[in-house]
Amino acid sequence: MTFARIAVVQGGPNAVIQGIFETLVDRWGGSARLAGVLAETHGLADRACSAGFLRDIRSGERFSIFQDLGPGSTECHLDGVAVAPATAAVQRGIAAGCDLVVLCKFGKLEAGNSGLADAFRAALDADIPLLTSVSPAQDAAWEQFAAPRFVKLPADPAAIDAWWQAVR
Repeated sequence: MTFARIAVVQGGPNAVIQGIFETLVDRWGGSARLAGVLAETHGLADRACSAGFLRDIRSGERFSIFQDLGPGSTECHLDGVAVAPATAAVQRGIAAGCDLVVLCKFGKLEAGNSGLADAFRAALDADIPLLTSVSPAQDAAWEQFAAPRFVKLPADPAAIDAWWQAVR
């Protein structure tokens, strides 16, 4: 049986999905070479969006991806330019050799061909299994980017782990 080498996790809040990714990366890290970035919140109160940091799975380096627009700002403070160093870190991890790439999310930046889009392309070009989530608002852009090479999974650690065991 052939399994899709790309898994998209949906069906839960982003914070829940990122927590699942964190748990699974911790579990798999001892037996697999991983590359990618996980999302971490900024922890600031009264902000319009949750963009905070991207943490490199290999090095633990944190990349700030938000602009501090001040409390009460109603604008999204995601800084698309600030994602570039995180993308470069993922590309270095892929070039160094890895068994799995975990990218926190395909969102509005990636749909617009920026953000982590180059990291997604690097994983696809290298034919390395990829685990990610996709913002439901970006489903059409994701379909255009990666169809038909992916499978959608629920936000369930057991289902995600079963996928990984099948493709590794």
